[in-house]
Amino acid sequence: MPKAMVVDDSRAIRMILAKTLSSLGFDVSQAANGKEALSKLPTLMEEPDAPLQLVLVDWNMPEMNGLEFVQQVRSQSDYESVKLMMVTTETQIEQMSRALHAGADEYVMKPFTEEVISDKLRLLGIVE
Repeated sequence: MPKAMVVDDSRAIRMILAKTLSSLGFDVSQAANGKEALSKLPTLMEEPDAPLQLVLVDWNMPEMNGLEFVQQVRSQSDYESVKLMMVTTETQIEQMSRALHAGADEYVMKPFTEEVISDKLRLLGIVE
């Protein structure tokens, strides 16, 4: 079963995204901020038959925000295969550009629908 992680300081958003990803066949982990998510990455990557494939990450979080998380992940070659998707209330084109330039593979603005998440994952080639 493919693995995904949802990183958001809102428990409600984590639950909604986890439910969406679970319905698409993912084994989902959660983290409340970028720092916590970074600490979970090594464990999630160690299973060779089912390493982490995807992280959905919010921008605005305490301790380490989503942009900093994306930059940290992209600075480590061990995680180059992981797809990163920002799911955020940041709606300005400059913010989207910064996230994509930092290494995010996709960008979704809140509020979102399950269909929007599914469509973005299809674009990334993660689901059919």
